[in-house]
Amino acid sequence: MSIDDKRRQTASSAPAKAIILAAGVGSRLQPLTDLRPKPLVEVNGTSILHNALRNLEAVGVKEVTIVVGYRKDAIQYACGRRFGALEINYVESPIFDRTGSAYSVWLAREALLSGDCFLLEGDVFFEEDALRYLMISQAPDVAAIVPFDESMEGSAVLLSDCGFISEFRMKQTGENLVGNGPTLFKTMNLLRLSAPTLKATIVPTLDEIIGSGVTQAYTEELLSYLVELRGLQLAAVRCDGLRWYEIDTTDDLQVAERIFGRAKGRGLPGRR
Repeated sequence: MSIDDKRRQTASSAPAKAIILAAGVGSRLQPLTDLRPKPLVEVNGTSILHNALRNLEAVGVKEVTIVVGYRKDAIQYACGRRFGALEINYVESPIFDRTGSAYSVWLAREALLSGDCFLLEGDVFFEEDALRYLMISQAPDVAAIVPFDESMEGSAVLLSDCGFISEFRMKQTGENLVGNGPTLFKTMNLLRLSAPTLKATIVPTLDEIIGSGVTQAYTEELLSYLVELRGLQLAAVRCDGLRWYEIDTTDDLQVAERIFGRAKGRGLPGRR
């Protein structure tokens, strides 16, 4: 199926809403983040956040909730209450410097309970088709993945024979690929989640975790808990060949600018 066919197939099937996590300090990108939040750092003249909003608008999303914290006024000024056809809402994290990204997800629970949605981290620069790949899947809950390679680091996942994420492995590097171990994949921090799963599983689990005082967990740790202990069936959609990059450092930014400066389809996989 060509990408034009995919666009026609998914034109009316996008979730109406999306949530973008954009509250963190981005200390590893200093000095670029001394005066601006990481989601406003630019890749070839386009900020990470504006790129995400443009892609969400292009696939048919109507409303976006952005969780803000560090230099929140800059994000609110840059995006306003509308971005093209998108309605923008904001949720503020008052303790962004002492909490993990799972806490930001919990803060957006009202939006999570309002229907199907995309969930995005605010430091991923990606092309529009990654969202379309998520939309094509027939599974209700889906995560975008790519093969884990030697250049990558961070969380990785294992897949079941049926194509569902069966296990998360944190703090992986290229060294973990040595030998005859299981095939690892990297999550792109782009998800499509269904209203029933959000209402019955994800939000109640967040309430339980945050209520117990665990506020520093990352989204990957939340997903690991949900998959391995709460029975979340999270399907994996492979986005091999699509351009994307997770931007944590100035080196990451340089790589992202090289990737998105190339002709479409010739990029490298991203990493964390």
